[in-house]
Amino acid sequence: MSESQSKQSALTVGPNDDLSIGQSMLLGIQHVLAMDVYVVPFIIASIIGLTTKESSALIQSTFIAAGLATIIQSYFCMKLPVAQGPSFIPIGAVAGIYFANSQNGQGWGTVLGAGLVGAIFVIVLGVTGIFNRLIKAFVPPIVGGTIIFIVGLSLMPVALNDNVFNATGNIGQNILLAIIAAASLILFAMIGSRFPGKGRIFRISSVILALIIGCIAAQTMGVLDLSQVSQAQLISVPTLPFVDFHFSFDVSSILTMIIIYIVLMAETTGTWFAVSNVCEEPLTDENINRGVVGEGIGCFIASLLGTTPVTGYSTNAGIISITGVASKKVFVAAGAWFVVFGLSGKLSTLISSIPSPVIGGVFVVVCGIISISGIKVIKEVEINEKEMYVIAIPMILTLALTLIPKEFIQTLPQFLQYLFGSSVATASIAAILLNRLLPTERTEIPTAEKDIKSSEVEVV
Repeated sequence: MSESQSKQSALTVGPNDDLSIGQSMLLGIQHVLAMDVYVVPFIIASIIGLTTKESSALIQSTFIAAGLATIIQSYFCMKLPVAQGPSFIPIGAVAGIYFANSQNGQGWGTVLGAGLVGAIFVIVLGVTGIFNRLIKAFVPPIVGGTIIFIVGLSLMPVALNDNVFNATGNIGQNILLAIIAAASLILFAMIGSRFPGKGRIFRISSVILALIIGCIAAQTMGVLDLSQVSQAQLISVPTLPFVDFHFSFDVSSILTMIIIYIVLMAETTGTWFAVSNVCEEPLTDENINRGVVGEGIGCFIASLLGTTPVTGYSTNAGIISITGVASKKVFVAAGAWFVVFGLSGKLSTLISSIPSPVIGGVFVVVCGIISISGIKVIKEVEINEKEMYVIAIPMILTLALTLIPKEFIQTLPQFLQYLFGSSVATASIAAILLNRLLPTERTEIPTAEKDIKSSEVEVV
């Protein structure tokens, strides 16, 4: 059996394989459940002081934008299984733009206007192929593998600290819930691998089964709170442009958002490499160009819906690797679920009620799988002294920027705050620069060959 054939067997369902609507909807829901889509709008609403009604509307709009962007990117643009969701990178910039323009009542309108123009800028990068040319010139396999590795590495502290160690409740219970969820995920994935016939259903549904078992365990511990679900509205209309909000355009805010989009594209590139790797599908020039356009269209739609930029989520690459399901139809279904949740306050509240430690237990395993995917790419490259630094320095930067106190970051100039706010973007840029600037190690002539050449010189 060839290497490509053995790799192909790792997938249960390929990107272009056909699935029924029912299967796609069932498998798509676990991608939605594993993504903390509601977290970013919740944080932004808390920072800028939105009312409960405004916060709910922002979360709804974010769900719908994520759904539409996922469908557009997976099925029409990039045509790879990529799930879109709100990015954490713009949070600081969004708050800064909002407060700088809030005195004249144009705070949120200026945020959306800057996002709208920035999205058009990204679309232009894709249509012209500029971004693709930069990727081809600066991201060889050693850099691409390193970026995939640091994507998973950067998410591990988030999975553990934010969702387990620092989550509300007893830390002992939190750790136990995370272990139960993680162990369930691994168990079902292994059952599916051990019994590829009848056990297939356990592997492809391993994420949702792990979340269900985690929630049952949380219920027995008395930490599963579903009280807000009953109070939420079943159907609610999201915000509409020019009815609930208007756009405002400010030059400095637009330039700020363009910088944010550049950093965002550096980060989402890592997601694309990760998805391409686990799907065993090459990341072609057309994929990249269409992916950039898709990213821009998704962000444009997000602005029209009154929410912040969306980007590719690397979490889903790990889920693909665990479940073996890479079908684009599953991601279209995930996008449809997002839209449904966005139109129903009750359903979106149900997702947000899953205890953080349960999500963290699943999340951290997924992060580990993503990092391993990067290592698999790196091991195909000959590792010399230069390559060691190309891998090591970004790894150190990722951990440093993840662990550094936020108070220190806030003392830096605004641009550095945007850049260092994303450890993946910073480490990716470092990997690219190191690969370009460090000297390539010279290949030494073998000793036997040297002796032959020396003898030839003596004879002459």
